[in-house]
Amino acid sequence: MSYDLKHRKWAITNKKCLAVIKNTIGPAIMGSIRERDTVTEYLDRIKSQFTGSSKTYVTQLIKQLVTERYSENGGIREHILRMGNLASKLKPMNLALKKEFLIYLIFASLPKEFNTFVVNYNIQLEK
Repeated sequence: MSYDLKHRKWAITNKKCLAVIKNTIGPAIMGSIRERDTVTEYLDRIKSQFTGSSKTYVTQLIKQLVTERYSENGGIREHILRMGNLASKLKPMNLALKKEFLIYLIFASLPKEFNTFVVNYNIQLEK
């Protein structure tokens, strides 16, 4: 009796978790993943589906970092945060960028109007 209650509670929880996962995944991705009965099987299937595409993901991140340009939508702070976020996504893949390199990437993405700022930064004494 106790086992049946626990199993029923687990089944309800499992069903809710599957629903949450399926509602957060895009339709294109969801169509490529076969139905599974448990959350762990479903997550394992997702993991196996995308393990091989990590090289493609890294390539996309690096391209985006190198080609990112400042647009006045959102301001300079948001631009710097966006580029920092892209760089931080490379860390788990053992491709972390040095802080100094990221700074120069950000400088390279700025328009000519920020040249004075870049020059001022570059002439500061290092600590």
